[in-house]
Amino acid sequence: MWAGMVAHNDVIGVGREQDWASHDIEHELSSWYDCAHGAGLAVITPAWMKYVYRHDIGRFAQFAVRVWGCEMNFTDPEATALEGIERFEHFLKEIGMPTNFSGLGAKEEDIPDMVKHLGERGGSIGGFVKIGPNEATKIFRLAL
Repeated sequence: MWAGMVAHNDVIGVGREQDWASHDIEHELSSWYDCAHGAGLAVITPAWMKYVYRHDIGRFAQFAVRVWGCEMNFTDPEATALEGIERFEHFLKEIGMPTNFSGLGAKEEDIPDMVKHLGERGGSIGGFVKIGPNEATKIFRLAL
């Protein structure tokens, strides 16, 4: 409860640009398929990471090393970043979370309608990487 309170009251984001695009994208899954927010995030977050990691490979390599204990590949930091994303996805599977559309009962043919609904909020979402309809479509497709 403490962690949830701190996160949802923006305490950890004070003085930082925050990015909630994965949450905004996930809300479409929860509303279409009546899944828990956490289950939808288990599907969308790794897909979002695979889409945006190239915008700051060092950040994702650091995530891999600090969170998942990956060995830093200094000659190929992208390999380290991808290994971290892979370990995160493996962890989600290990704890029984869905990691793709089929795990939620989601359907590829609903992607255009979900993207359209997401776009009705107006403008792009995200702070780290701006996500518009084309980008959201690609992220949903990475989650298939």
